[in-house]
Amino acid sequence: MLQMSILPFIRKISMTISLRQKLITTLLLLYWPTIFILTHIPQVPSWVSQFTFSDKILHFFGYLILVFLFWFAINPNRKVSWRRAGVWWILLVTVVYGIADEWLQGWVMRDPDVMDFLADLTGAFTALILLSIFPFWPLFVALAATAIFVATNFMQTNSSGQVTVINALFHLSAYAFFSLLWTRYMYHFLPVRAPQYKWLIGALVIPIGLLAGVELFSAVAGNGFTAENIIISLVGIGAVVATIFLKALFVQRRT
Repeated sequence: MLQMSILPFIRKISMTISLRQKLITTLLLLYWPTIFILTHIPQVPSWVSQFTFSDKILHFFGYLILVFLFWFAINPNRKVSWRRAGVWWILLVTVVYGIADEWLQGWVMRDPDVMDFLADLTGAFTALILLSIFPFWPLFVALAATAIFVATNFMQTNSSGQVTVINALFHLSAYAFFSLLWTRYMYHFLPVRAPQYKWLIGALVIPIGLLAGVELFSAVAGNGFTAENIIISLVGIGAVVATIFLKALFVQRRT
């Protein structure tokens, strides 16, 4: 009897939750445990130590992304309003989790760091400020572009085989994901649809422009760049755009 009474309630909740909210909630449920596990590994893997970046950058972006997912899992269509209690509850949960996160690291032979906690809070506050200014899609696209820029220019690696594979996977997946976001967002202001060729141009120009800008900055900053990374990134962009274009073309011919 109890099971029969619960099932309609679950179905009702599922119907009232938008697809965007379901996807964001799924990402949150995958992302949160992942960052918890990564911050509580007793010994940092050797391949991670080969990256030359400040861990404060990771803490900042880690909590920025966490709050971003947290907010849109609860309020997928709203900007942050500081007059609403939900914002302060999210901030309270983030602060409590940040404190617990640093405290628990002492139990797994990691060193708790107040500066790490301050970087966490800075990332959380930055996310809430951005969420109070920008709606979902432009902020999502901007954050993805920023993450690619930071990872490319501040996570330089040596030429070891293991890191090279990770670097290649990063460029492939990062630019593919950004292209997917961009093709979804461009519908809001570009009045074209796939398989129109104007759509194809619009879908390619921003991801390729991001790639060119990131690699140019990397070269000017003295970090250098490789043709392999550019080719792999272009493959990621092309795979997403071509899949969407060909799918739309197939549907159009069938109808």
